[in-house]
Amino acid sequence: MDETRRTEDEGWIAEAIEEAALAPAHGDVPIAALVVHDGRVIGRAHNERERHGDPTAHAEIVALRAAAAALGSWRVLDSTIYITLEPCAMCAGAIVLARVPRVVFGAWDPKAGAAGSVLDILSEPQLNHSPEVVGGVLEAECAMLLTDFFAERR
Repeated sequence: MDETRRTEDEGWIAEAIEEAALAPAHGDVPIAALVVHDGRVIGRAHNERERHGDPTAHAEIVALRAAAAALGSWRVLDSTIYITLEPCAMCAGAIVLARVPRVVFGAWDPKAGAAGSVLDILSEPQLNHSPEVVGGVLEAECAMLLTDFFAERR
């Protein structure tokens, strides 16, 4: 990857880290997602499962809903989703269904990741869409959010 793109990806992941830091205020795990289209954020969210008692209120799902509304289409084309943690199977499926062309995430999820760790839904050749995937961007910073959150809970 070229240096300019890497720097841009790091900037968006850093912004997602700031968003993720809002989640613990309402008891949610600090994970966030930003959907960027034409250089601006059109969908921004952090986990809200505890806040809403909704098992589907993952950051990616909430951000994709906002992005689709902003674009006026369920197809979230010409966009990149930036996520602080490797997406789970549900979120990876939603990314595929929304036709998001590029996925960038921070920390790998060895327990539930579906972009290469446990499953690889985003690269499944039998599905109708396979986005470009970049993992490990600001990985240590993203992982620290989770480590600190769970350390405080124990």
